[in-house]
Amino acid sequence: MRVFRYITNIVSLLFKVYFGVFFFVSLALLYPLFYLFLSHRRGFKAAFHLKRFWAFLLQLGYFSIVVVKKESALPAGPFIICSNHSSYLDIIFMYRAVPRYFLFMGKNELLKWPLFRLFFQRQDIAVDRGSASGAALAFKRAREALKRGESIAIFPEGTIPKDQPKLHRFKDGAFKLAIECQVPIVPLTFRTNWKLLRDIDQWLGPARPGLAHIVVHKAIATEGMQAEDLVSLRQLVFDTIDKTLHHGSH
Repeated sequence: MRVFRYITNIVSLLFKVYFGVFFFVSLALLYPLFYLFLSHRRGFKAAFHLKRFWAFLLQLGYFSIVVVKKESALPAGPFIICSNHSSYLDIIFMYRAVPRYFLFMGKNELLKWPLFRLFFQRQDIAVDRGSASGAALAFKRAREALKRGESIAIFPEGTIPKDQPKLHRFKDGAFKLAIECQVPIVPLTFRTNWKLLRDIDQWLGPARPGLAHIVVHKAIATEGMQAEDLVSLRQLVFDTIDKTLHHGSH
């Protein structure tokens, strides 16, 4: 048993190294196009479609099949996507699950990633969680995007928990934003990504190809909601994802 576990860990590590190389080589090849498209707002939609194409390449490179279950059509106007965060595959497969243009809100640390920082410098929204003024500025940008008709994707847990697939407490930002802007929330559940790739900081953690099951839930309207509805809205989204995640984690 110990030998089998050792071999499994080594194979997982080699697979992570392979995919890391595939990720950065593919990004380097596409980088000139991303740089061109992101040089002006007129090219942002083209950059989004290129991200979706890149996500498709990464899916193929990971030898994975994405299976998306949609409970209903997406809202006509802008919306906020709230999903669990259990793997670095979540960002990639979000682009496979949601075809409509959206911006990511992500942690400020992403600005430190080589090549990847371009997205958060030009298009997506980086949140400095260690600075109240920085976080306020990020949510100001998010409100402006929603007013322009652009949707936003947020991981309300704020990070990848160490004990996946357990869902951790949601932060208030996404729900406050939805109520302020009176836009619906679309809950989204990544049911199996935690089985395919754990946090890359855990070098000997699981990493393998397989089926990526994603559920895009029915949108939750926020029209007429006030600040006092924030807790109940947050709990409703949490319960929607948690129930589905629990059902698909065995």
